[in-house]
Amino acid sequence: MVKKVLIIDEVHSSMAEGLHSLGFEVDKFLNLSKQETKEIIGQYTGLILRSKFFIDAEFLDAASQLKFIARAGAGLDLIDLDACQEKNIPVFSANEGNKDAVAEHVMGQLLTIAHRLNTADTEVRNGIWKREANRGWEIHGKTIGIIGFGNMGQSLCQRLLGFGVKILAYDKYVPAPSPFGAELSDIFQHADIVSLHVPLTDETHGYVSKDFLSSFKKPIVLINSSRGPISPLENLLWGLEQGIISGLALDVLPNEKIHSWSKEEQMLFDKLKSHPHTLFSPHVAGWTFESYYKINAVLIEKIRTLFNP
Repeated sequence: MVKKVLIIDEVHSSMAEGLHSLGFEVDKFLNLSKQETKEIIGQYTGLILRSKFFIDAEFLDAASQLKFIARAGAGLDLIDLDACQEKNIPVFSANEGNKDAVAEHVMGQLLTIAHRLNTADTEVRNGIWKREANRGWEIHGKTIGIIGFGNMGQSLCQRLLGFGVKILAYDKYVPAPSPFGAELSDIFQHADIVSLHVPLTDETHGYVSKDFLSSFKKPIVLINSSRGPISPLENLLWGLEQGIISGLALDVLPNEKIHSWSKEEQMLFDKLKSHPHTLFSPHVAGWTFESYYKINAVLIEKIRTLFNP
């Protein structure tokens, strides 16, 4: 039987090359709708995607020959994992491939907020020279809470070690090893900075609630490079207005289709961006030239292991 893989999102060219080396035929159709994809998916052994559409149970019913799904990225919130498990279809992500990119991006966000690099740059470009107003603060000596200690959280931890900080790492499902392991209550009590690295699930949707923010004993810099719905904008705005959040860096938003925003969404974002200690980027923390290739290498190895354990 011919093994065929369907690629429905733009990925690095090395993906097709790697699949060919494993004996797969590869079709790459980037403009198919979900219905069009569903009509042909029964021909394929594997499916490669990024964020094209939600893979649900109905779609999987049509995928009679499917042996694996590989997502060229980290999160799996756009795939019905329960339905995949019921049909015995392994699902692969590539967290290992962009962990370095995410960690470096978070470090850049943190250093930018601490040393006011974005506002200082804008002012100097506009002929404004304010040294005192742009006095920064040092990361050294601060306590940093990492919530979620998988590939991303561990990679960030490695980079923080050289800054002379205390790291408190909390993961509900895989406790962090000593000396970093901590309870969430420890982070609430001691953290100056908090970086979120949890997947988007029913449990983490809206994770950054008013109750969550109210639990911190001192103002925090909050960084979210995981998924937008984890930190609803209305709660972030409340945290800023209450002085609980002293600095905010977001690489993700609850609705990243910004041209489809409602008036309420636009109003919330306008209020957020008016705060001087906020920093935004367009979901690119894990999206470097290097990670674009490394993500493929990770997936190819997982696929190879599946068929040649």
